[in-house]
Parts: sequence; C-alpha cells; structure tokens
Amino acid sequence: MKKIALFLCAVMLFGTVFAQSKKKMDKETMEWRYEIEPAVGQGAQGTYLVKVWSYAKKADKATAQAPKNAVHGILFKGYAAYNSGNVRIAGQKPLVTDPAIETQNEDFFNDFFADGGPYSKFVTLVGNGATDIIKVGKEVKVGVVVSVQKDALRKYLEDAKIIKSMNSIF
Repeated sequence: MKKIALFLCAVMLFGTVFAQSKKKMDKETMEWRYEIEPAVGQGAQGTYLVKVWSYAKKADKATAQAPKNAVHGILFKGYAAYNSGNVRIAGQKPLVTDPAIETQNEDFFNDFFADGGPYSKFVTLVGNGATDIIKVGKEVKVGVVVSVQKDALRKYLEDAKIIKSMNSIF
C-alpha cells in the first residue's frame, strides 16, 4: 500500500513539474524571441526557405520553437534580402501588413500557434532538422532551416478573414 501511495505521489509531482515547464515554454513562445533570414537553397514554388534563429536556455527547446518562430516571422516580420558573392536572395515583406491584426485576433493566433496547432501544417524542417548552435550568455541561439508554405498560409488566413484576399485589392 505504501509503495502505491509513494508511486502516486511521484507521478503527481512529475506531472506538476512537467506542466510548469510546459507553461514556461508557452510563455517564452509568446515573447517571440527569434531572428529570421533567407536560407541559401532552392525551395518549392509557393514556399519560402528560411533560417530561423531561436533563443532559449536549452537547445532542444529552441529547436522545438523554430517552426512556430518561422511561421510567425513569415506572418509578421518578413526578412531582409541576402547578397553574398554570386548568391542573391530577395527579401520578403510579412504576409500580415497591419501589426494590429495580431492583437485584434489574439484568440485566433493563440489557437493557431498552440502545440500541434494549425501553424504546423505550413512548416517543414529541412535537412532532418539539423541545427547551428551558438552560446549567447546563459542562453543558446539555435539556427534551423525550414520551408514555410506561404501560399497555403496566405489562403488559410484569407479564408479565416484575418487578412484580405489579393483579389479584393484589385
């Protein structure tokens, strides 16, 4: 009987610690601490190939956040052009041009970026999720190359009435 009670206490303690860790990671996600840049390589038509640099105390957490950060970057930041030697990659503006849209549709975006949420349909790790890791103070900066399906993402947001259709402009 004592073993069962001890086991149940251990399970409850582990569950509490895990839930607090997940809650902290969700909070860190909503701070959106990342950088986004074009990645050198060939992406499929209708996609952007980007490298997203995520910050966290542990590399595995930063790597796990990379897909969310990449989609958030395509939506709200865009990225600057890249020019080096013979390689030129055009910069891209964000899909969402009005910064107020994120706060006006907070519930939509909370659900959208939830773990396993709709955002995950629009992003794919490239190169088996290989990462670059740089130590920055007490944190790490982790770079991951991903492909974001920007055309499908735009259509999803248009259908959800978050952004206006390109056709409505003309």
